Amino acid sequence: MKLGKYKIETLQTGTFGLDGGAMFGIVPKPLWARTNPADEKNRITLGARCLLLQSDSKKIIVDTGIGQYWDEKFSKIYRVNQSENTLEKSLSEKGIQTSEITDVILTHLHFDHTGGSTKLENDKFVPAFENAKYHVQLKHFDWAMQPSERDRASFVVNRFEPLAQQGVLNFVSLENQFDDEIEFIPINGHTFSQQMLKISDSSNTFLYCGDLMPTSSHVPVPYVMGYDLQPLVTVAEKKEYLGKAVDENWKIIFEHDPEIVCATIQKTERGFDLNEKFTELV
Repeated sequence: MKLGKYKIETLQTGTFGLDGGAMFGIVPKPLWARTNPADEKNRITLGARCLLLQSDSKKIIVDTGIGQYWDEKFSKIYRVNQSENTLEKSLSEKGIQTSEITDVILTHLHFDHTGGSTKLENDKFVPAFENAKYHVQLKHFDWAMQPSERDRASFVVNRFEPLAQQGVLNFVSLENQFDDEIEFIPINGHTFSQQMLKISDSSNTFLYCGDLMPTSSHVPVPYVMGYDLQPLVTVAEKKEYLGKAVDENWKIIFEHDPEIVCATIQKTERGFDLNEKFTELV
């Protein structure tokens, strides 16, 4: 898929599992289980879909998946499965080495979005992309360093603190135009100052929405995660950006949907819903 100066592709980095009830909040299981069946421990399968954007001068990764180097207990709890794909393997299949990545844009610092940002080298975590600048909202980084008891488990400091220690973090403040095609859009429902990416040219617009709508099943406005710090803010944010997606024919990219890559949105009598669904970027 070509968008402006960028060739844009998805990167598969494995799957993991989270509790279905936590993923769908107040929505009853008989409803969400229709599209997201749970295992014997009530976990649903989630993807970890990152983006790769390539221009003549840049190679950019958006989010880094759940990453590697987890202990057995963690891997069992979250049912981490990287038997087929890792971020490094997906890049290698495209002929790209980690040293070629110029920028890593992080929507936020929860472990399933920044787990692959560092690697273990000589018993020490270091930046996984040795020549890249990493971009994250400053307010979010500050929160991640001192989270609340409610969301502390979502932040694993060895997956992002080494980036600050090595001086490779670029702190973004509020809305910011990265370049002609990429815009950062901060939102605050799921966590404070998560940043979505609006990627557009004169013909197409994609919204990589992170955990505002982690899967295609989360498009209906009431489908809000129990993980969200400010669920009513999430509701307002979904209404705003789903409305724009309808009015301006955006495609929404779902980071955690194991099958549906992106979709257009329609407004019906019952609210927002999926319109066209795609299993690849088009």
